[in-house]
Amino acid sequence: MANALLEQYELKDELGKGAFSVVKLAINKKTGEKVAVKIIDKTQASSDSDEKRLKTEVEILKKVKHSNIVCLKDLFDTPQNLYLIMELVTGGELFDKIVEKGQYSEKEASATVKKILSSVDYLHSVNIAHRDLKPENLLLKGEDETDVMLSDFGLSKIINQDTMMETACGTPYYVAPEVLSAQGYDKEVDLWSIGVITYLLLCGFPPFYGETLPEVFEQIMKADFDFPDPYWKDISKEAKDFISKLLVVDAKKRLTAKQAMEHPWIANGGSANKILNIKGEMEKFNSQRKISLPNKK
Repeated sequence: MANALLEQYELKDELGKGAFSVVKLAINKKTGEKVAVKIIDKTQASSDSDEKRLKTEVEILKKVKHSNIVCLKDLFDTPQNLYLIMELVTGGELFDKIVEKGQYSEKEASATVKKILSSVDYLHSVNIAHRDLKPENLLLKGEDETDVMLSDFGLSKIINQDTMMETACGTPYYVAPEVLSAQGYDKEVDLWSIGVITYLLLCGFPPFYGETLPEVFEQIMKADFDFPDPYWKDISKEAKDFISKLLVVDAKKRLTAKQAMEHPWIANGGSANKILNIKGEMEKFNSQRKISLPNKK
């Protein structure tokens, strides 16, 4: 099967690395199309939970098709490796691009969040919860920093209507209170994460922060956040209202993806004139998250 891959694709430079995987650029020999090949070492991902996650990730990638979700084009399976042929996105991580650009408007933030919501609304409509929405998983298709693509379904879950999810997973800054309380949770966790991401997009730092994990979790459990000056002084009331309706402890009172898309801040496209001066804060946060707090698994 690896031979079949090499017959069709010419493997090129390495694009990135994960715990059990490496991503390489490849070119389709017939069409000349550039793709990304995620090569997963099955011998490394050999525990039952790793195998289950891998199986779910592939099942989800085969199932989903949306313009703001990185798409699976093909796969090749061998005893040693699994090769996922993925759509190539070339713009890098969203937050890196914002830091590089330096200037960013509230209108652009609204357009970006709208695309994230659109992809999440689609996932929820086909009973999939992403469960790990964070900056690292928001990639850009190309140069346009609002053309955001959702990636990495390693922690995603196909939801059974009769049972709630219980696994504590996700990344500390973005994890919803119901995940921490271990009472069972549903797809609303993704909307909480979008609230955190939106907050970050508008000021450059997260709403919940502490020196230790327990401090972060304590703030999350109470939705203990505010909009401090001078960072939030010029940001619209609609933007603050949007975030406040997502960062709600009671998951049932949180906006759904569909409702969030109808919120004035999203529907009317934010405020065109408000340029966000977040380069310094975002740069600081960006460098910290690269050596981020460990995942709670």
